[in-house]
Amino acid sequence: MKLGIIGLPQSGKTTVFNALTRGNQPTGAAVGRMEVHTAVVDVPDERVDRLTAMFNPKKTIYAKVTYADIAGLGSASDKGEISGQLFNQLTQMDGFIHTVRCFENASVPHVHESINPLRDIQLMDEEFLLNDQIMAERKLEKLGEEQKRFMGRDKAVVEREVVLFNKLQQTLAASTLLRNLEISEEDERIMSGFGFLSRKPILILLNLGDGQKAPSVDYPHKRSQVIELQGRLEMDLAQLPPEDAEVFMQEYEIKELGLSRLINASYDLLGLQSFFTVGEDEVRAWTVRRGALAPEAAGVIHTDLEKGFIRAEVIGYNDMIETGSLAEARSKGKLRLEGKTYPVKDGEILNIRFTS
Repeated sequence: MKLGIIGLPQSGKTTVFNALTRGNQPTGAAVGRMEVHTAVVDVPDERVDRLTAMFNPKKTIYAKVTYADIAGLGSASDKGEISGQLFNQLTQMDGFIHTVRCFENASVPHVHESINPLRDIQLMDEEFLLNDQIMAERKLEKLGEEQKRFMGRDKAVVEREVVLFNKLQQTLAASTLLRNLEISEEDERIMSGFGFLSRKPILILLNLGDGQKAPSVDYPHKRSQVIELQGRLEMDLAQLPPEDAEVFMQEYEIKELGLSRLINASYDLLGLQSFFTVGEDEVRAWTVRRGALAPEAAGVIHTDLEKGFIRAEVIGYNDMIETGSLAEARSKGKLRLEGKTYPVKDGEILNIRFTS
């Protein structure tokens, strides 16, 4: 899972990045400069911790998420096309965290001279819409040329793409984000190589000042969610020793650090879930799409397991904790065999049986 942290200049993107990654990247980078900082972070999961205590493995591996702090956006008001270098970075993301400035700070003036979250959200949406519309129009031009030549790809395939990209172009011309559009799996596959930015899931992150109450923000779009974070405070906490951070969390009544909340929101937004493998050598969390069948989950572990999949031994997390061991779970009938059509559920523990 790879999430891009985006936003207008001076919105606090790097502050949020530091809070999530316990990093210390300098904030306040020059406006308009193309910069990308990335970090891979363990996904905090109490279930992994409890399974580790139970099996005492040689190593524990958490699920991973990659965050990318992406500078260079913010030219929406100028109606400029996103540069190729920046676009290439954005298309690599599974989704976005749009950091929206809600805090006041006279020493760091807002790029548009006032705090207005709804305006800033709309500006970023407009930039994505403009870029997507340009891409759709260019594709339609190429398809038109292809139809005139009467050679090359199958005619029916080309005609299907013409219908699809006309639909996309009309949707974008009406200022409708592509993530609101219902699209078939086949059309989704065709679109996947184009990296339409307004199609990607997005978390609207309201970046608050210390103790600030979140403003009311309505963002009624599909594949999106609005969350809040006291960015500067969370960054300071992330850079403290754990015992000191706990004291401050109690003082500011913070029950959970932003990383955990953002991860949970991101998993939900992207339709992901975790399953586990356990043993004396290793306890490990794996990430798979929600609704994935057992062979697909096996393939996340190793492609050979998916190719030679026979059965999966499965036990729910709560059953594992209740029985206390795999042997006890098996004796009580909690460990069961599932076949190729079994949809893996969040938190289940799998052992794959396969043939080489």
